[in-house]
Amino acid sequence: MTVPTPSIEYVLLSPMLIVLGAAVLGVLVEAFAPRRQRYVAQVALSLVALIAAFVAVVVLARDLDGGNGFTAVMGAVAVDMPALFLQGTILLVGVLGVLLIGERRIGLPGQDPEDSAGLDAFTPQASAVVGSVDERLATKSGVVQTEVFPLTLFAVGGMLLFPAANDLLTMFVALEVLSLPLYLLCGLARRRRLLSQESALKYFLLGAFSSAFFLYGAAMLYGYAGTLKLDGIADALAAGTGKPSLALIGTGLLLVGVLFKVGAVPFHSWIPDVYQGAPTPITAFMAAATKIAAFGAMLRLFYVALPELRDDWRPVLWAIAILTMVIGTVTAVTQTDMKRMLGYSAVAHTGFILTGVIAGNEAGLSSTLFYLFAYGFSTVGAFAVVSLVRDGAGEEDTAMARWAGLGRRYPVVGIVFSLFLLAFAGIPLTSGFVSKFAVFKAAGEGGAIPLVVVGVLASAIAAYFYVRVIVLMFFTERPDDGPVVVVPSVLTTAVVTVTAAVTFMLGALPQPLLDLVNSADRFL
Repeated sequence: MTVPTPSIEYVLLSPMLIVLGAAVLGVLVEAFAPRRQRYVAQVALSLVALIAAFVAVVVLARDLDGGNGFTAVMGAVAVDMPALFLQGTILLVGVLGVLLIGERRIGLPGQDPEDSAGLDAFTPQASAVVGSVDERLATKSGVVQTEVFPLTLFAVGGMLLFPAANDLLTMFVALEVLSLPLYLLCGLARRRRLLSQESALKYFLLGAFSSAFFLYGAAMLYGYAGTLKLDGIADALAAGTGKPSLALIGTGLLLVGVLFKVGAVPFHSWIPDVYQGAPTPITAFMAAATKIAAFGAMLRLFYVALPELRDDWRPVLWAIAILTMVIGTVTAVTQTDMKRMLGYSAVAHTGFILTGVIAGNEAGLSSTLFYLFAYGFSTVGAFAVVSLVRDGAGEEDTAMARWAGLGRRYPVVGIVFSLFLLAFAGIPLTSGFVSKFAVFKAAGEGGAIPLVVVGVLASAIAAYFYVRVIVLMFFTERPDDGPVVVVPSVLTTAVVTVTAAVTFMLGALPQPLLDLVNSADRFL
């Protein structure tokens, strides 16, 4: 028997290779560069690598030109339009995440309102303000270790591979490559270290269990089909070979692994705790990018490997989607911490995105891609604003009650944060409205009308706790010791500006992105 010679298509893998290569270089920088030079070198290396990888994704997408795509590394990696769209989205979110993580010079204004008048415009006057405050207060970005940059690049590399993996073993390797750096990143907060380390440990333990479920499910499907390739599993299911019960058990175990990563009920308990304990820039990056990558993998599993079991997995996903929307929405109403509220909001949005997955048609795939893009930018922007609200000691102030009157004192900050909240609520002229309309429309076309009804009702309930925060910021008296908004450098300013602009533009002019996702509505 002739064994085929392995071949590696480096051009097709170039986005992942660029990011992972830069991550390795980042490790060498940590080992050999002088301490004072590491920060600038790591930020520059990370941004250059992510931008170069995004350019590579664009070039590959142009080469496809409407084609079905290619496979690489003996069929282990699929390079098709859905994978390239998700990779491009992850890289853009990664750039924003690195900018947030790289924030070091923020100014803490004095308690006199006159001293902070310039903050409303998000002007990057950090140098002037930092000179008048203690250095300890001027560098409270939540993360100061420069090793966060190569860790972030390793996580991005795994996220790029996860939705493009064309066999279960490659998908598992990608899952671990993206997860292990995140476990470390969540425990690197400079302040409130015990809370941060507790969140990292909880994320690690639960994540290890979910990875074990995923691997066991892959073994079950291999036992059924005799192959780990997704199209091979689909062919075996279509032919009706083997024991179908083995395939069903394997599918259920795989489902546990990916549902944990997206934060669906009943595998959501880690979300609010990790979001609250992790440094806010890490939370922003993780909340957006991990969900994009995990849903991409889920779409490939259900649309490529398991379409023959649609009648079996759809009822399970129906129940999970309904529970996720209802529990995420209802629990968010009772939260008193801003980061925990956004965490439960993320759980509810997982339920909304699942409606697009359940649709099982081309419209479901394209609408889910649109939702992931829009949600990713809004999430990064919301957490970026949260990172700017500090108490008198310079610590992040996430207690919702203390945000009273914040929008009246800092109008631009309040308006921008309100824009993100309205987008989460699905209000017209925001990206959230178009996203929800698209996935609900696709689910309705796929025969899931009751699920759409539940989604609309959950959205109405969710609007309550988003509007409650807006009312708190603009129509409630500010406490005497209320928090202040620090002056960000150009890094955070750029993140907030870009995410706010994208959130509004996708609500007002969504057609260009809709056309793009409609061209990416078929897997290889």
